[in-house]
Amino acid sequence: MIVAALLFLGIFFFAIGAIGILRFPDFYSRLHAAGKCDALASTLALIAIALFNVRDFDWTLFQSWDNLRVSLKILLIILFVYVATPAATHAITKAAFIVGIEPWEKRKRNR
Repeated sequence: MIVAALLFLGIFFFAIGAIGILRFPDFYSRLHAAGKCDALASTLALIAIALFNVRDFDWTLFQSWDNLRVSLKILLIILFVYVATPAATHAITKAAFIVGIEPWEKRKRNR
C-alpha cells in the first residue's frame, strides 16, 4: 500500500513537472519546474522500489541480504540524484545566461 502510494505520488510529480515545462513562459522557469519536480518524483519512485525490494526481509536468508544491499544501492542513487540535479540545472541555467537568453518579465498593460 505504501509502495503504491509512493509510486503514484512520483507519477503525479512527474506529471506536474511536465505541465510546468509546457505552461511556464521562459526557459529559466521551465528548467526550475523540471529540476524540482523530477528530483522529488524520482526520489519517491526510488524509495518505493527500495521498499518493495525489502518487503519480505528475513535475517536468516542469504537472498534477503542481497535484497537489502540492492535497496542500499538505491538509497545511494537517491543521494546522487539530490546532488546531481541541482548541479546540472545550475550549469544549464548559467550556460543559458552566458549565451544571452533573457529571463521573462511581466509587462504592465497601458491603461
